[in-house]
Amino acid sequence: MIELADVPPDVLDLVGAYQYEIDGGFPVEHGYIWTTCASVENGNPLFWDDAVAAEVTDGPIAPPTMLSVWFRPHHWSPGLEEPAVPLQAHFDLKEQLSLPEAIIADNTITFHDPVRIGDRIRSRQVLRSISEPKTTKLGTGRFWVLDVEYLNQHDAIVGVETYTAFGYTREGVEGASA
Repeated sequence: MIELADVPPDVLDLVGAYQYEIDGGFPVEHGYIWTTCASVENGNPLFWDDAVAAEVTDGPIAPPTMLSVWFRPHHWSPGLEEPAVPLQAHFDLKEQLSLPEAIIADNTITFHDPVRIGDRIRSRQVLRSISEPKTTKLGTGRFWVLDVEYLNQHDAIVGVETYTAFGYTREGVEGASA
């Protein structure tokens, strides 16, 4: 059985380190907000009426649920050699720990400062922990916790998305496919 001591030192060194600092590439703008609100029929005047926004939140803000929209990399952009992948640290861990399968077992978003029109949002990924080996109905592997921190152009954290993943291999699990 592989123990935490068997995790490569370069992987353990990633715990607490910032990785993949990504600039969202474009400022927060009304068009994205209105399109998103229209797609889910969100008629909240806070997102449609500047006077209401001024009274309630000191000006227009984006719906908190749009937090990850502002950093999601476009699949293609000029100069990009390979397609951009969100949550790259997760995919790196799967490879580094030789755990070919993975699920996201939990996702929590903590909101801080509101995202405002004109903000430039960037994100960074932080590995918070890696567990000892665990065996579940899915297989044997490890849990890891990753934070995606979102910051505005003033370096204020506007939110943190926390992912708990389980990376595993199906070997030796009853009913597993080859």
